[in-house]
Amino acid sequence: MPKSPTHVRFAIVGDIHATKDSAGTLRAFFAQASEAADALLLCGDLTDYGTAEEAKVLADELAAVKVPIVAILGNHDYESGTPGIVTETLTRAGVRVLDGEACEIEGVGIAGAKGFAGGFGRASLGAWGEPAIKLFVQETLNEAMKLESALAKLRTPRRIALLHYSPIAGTLQGEPLEIFAFLGSSRLEEPLLRYPVDAVFHGHAHRGALEGKTINGIPVYNVAKPLLQRSRPDQPAFRLFELPREAAQAREEAQAAQ
Repeated sequence: MPKSPTHVRFAIVGDIHATKDSAGTLRAFFAQASEAADALLLCGDLTDYGTAEEAKVLADELAAVKVPIVAILGNHDYESGTPGIVTETLTRAGVRVLDGEACEIEGVGIAGAKGFAGGFGRASLGAWGEPAIKLFVQETLNEAMKLESALAKLRTPRRIALLHYSPIAGTLQGEPLEIFAFLGSSRLEEPLLRYPVDAVFHGHAHRGALEGKTINGIPVYNVAKPLLQRSRPDQPAFRLFELPREAAQAREEAQAAQ
């Protein structure tokens, strides 16, 4: 698909869960995403167990992508205790892996962090009692600070946030209520209220809902690949999202002011 002169297109998906047996099975999917967009954004759980072998398979499959790739890690990428190897392998393959950092593609700023669990609103876990509970809550706060730090670095008029865990309960609808607290945290929503973006994307909730909104109206999209495959079987298993190019936006604003 040729580039649009007026919009930047992003193909966005999470929860690839590449295994050692995925070799040769993802190239066509990634090539299709590459052809449809100006960049590919990956929202965590890129591998199934976070092993070096799985990361190498994924990196080889991503060779089909001819546009910039930006990714964050998910909980599965930490399973083997070597997320650094996953990051290093993907970085060598040309993937920009964000963990509290920001980058810019075609004039659009992208902030990324994994996020963590903890629950929502009045049902959020509090840092009280045993040290293990306090450490759990502190991990959520640390991830929220990473997101805030990344958002604060953005200077572009158009901005996107990437997470693995959800910042709202709305995109978890369809999951068992009992596990909501393990799928995200409203503490991740707080930085988005201070540094608004055009859209937020996350994965992790395979049986959740496709769309929701933060309390200040920012659209939030669940792009877990299993959810996209099940909910939209007639469409590719990635979400295509576009934003006006800066020059086109400036022209529109100038025309509106006349």
